[in-house]
Amino acid sequence: MSVNSYLNTPWRIGKFKGNILKRAIPSEVLQREGRQVQMPKNNSNTYVARRFMPYGATATDANTINRFFQNGTGDRTLSMIAANTASEGVTTTPDSITPQDTTVVIQQFNCLYGFTDQTYDLGEDDIAKECASIVGERVTLINEQIVYGALNACTNVYYGGTGTSRATVNGGVTLNFLRKIAQNLAANHGMMVNTTLNASGDFGTSAVSAGYVVYAHTDLEPDIRDLPNFIPVEKYASRKPISDYEIGACERFRFVLSPDLPSVQDAGAAIAATGLYSTSGTNIDVYRMVVLAKEAFSQIAVRGESSTDPTMLMPGQKDKSDPQGQRGYAGAKWYKAVMLENQGWMASANVGRKAL
Repeated sequence: MSVNSYLNTPWRIGKFKGNILKRAIPSEVLQREGRQVQMPKNNSNTYVARRFMPYGATATDANTINRFFQNGTGDRTLSMIAANTASEGVTTTPDSITPQDTTVVIQQFNCLYGFTDQTYDLGEDDIAKECASIVGERVTLINEQIVYGALNACTNVYYGGTGTSRATVNGGVTLNFLRKIAQNLAANHGMMVNTTLNASGDFGTSAVSAGYVVYAHTDLEPDIRDLPNFIPVEKYASRKPISDYEIGACERFRFVLSPDLPSVQDAGAAIAATGLYSTSGTNIDVYRMVVLAKEAFSQIAVRGESSTDPTMLMPGQKDKSDPQGQRGYAGAKWYKAVMLENQGWMASANVGRKAL
């Protein structure tokens, strides 16, 4: 166990003590998306949601569950009309509707920092306050990664250039690449996002101008700004930004960037003459953009808004594990799950970025 002790903390005694400096704060972008579900306590660790398949849809994949017309030969419009034309005096054979269940398991997450009574009593820094602040920042960062990891596990995946897998990605962000994704989302009846979770952290929402939202790493900003007809956020007329991290829009897309949506380094094709960036200089770094339509996923928290259970124990509190009250702790634990409600209403887009 590692704790902040008086002896292992580099104090500034005998020196001019300046301010506690600012540190990097995690970005919160994906946590403000999706449907927010408040799951009561004592209802097991499993959350099951159900949809009934629309007429004409099949459960084959993320596309077929959303489409009334499946691939096939002949005039599918006439075929559907014929299948639903009544015959005089004949009772129609009834159809049945088919449920499709989606299940996720709620997981518990936690973080904890420790410090000694001597650090608390003798040190010049408010170590308890600093630990508590970093706990909040760490919870934000972990939650962002939970959502990002879940969304990148969706089955509706696109690869830049001529790639057919992450290992063969050899292209970056282009307008045609984005249009393919928009075409797919529209064909799947994916509605454009028009609300976002309030920045205050409550479970309310605010209205925004509609669009498919692209979440990406800040490294991709130059490539996105180079897209034809890109409109920077500062030139919006009446459109309200969906996030403080939104940089602009292009056609149906709105772009929200964060430095906390990391790339997979050296995971793509060989650099060759692609002009794309590589950490090692050998294989392309792959950036995973998340593209979302409305109600594509949900975030499930046990007890909803009060799902995070903080810990703040000051030194001096005595019990059997610490009979002299020599240790203090700051931490948190919480329950969370991310459900991909409709994988045809989202996409994971794997691309490289231009080497500057």
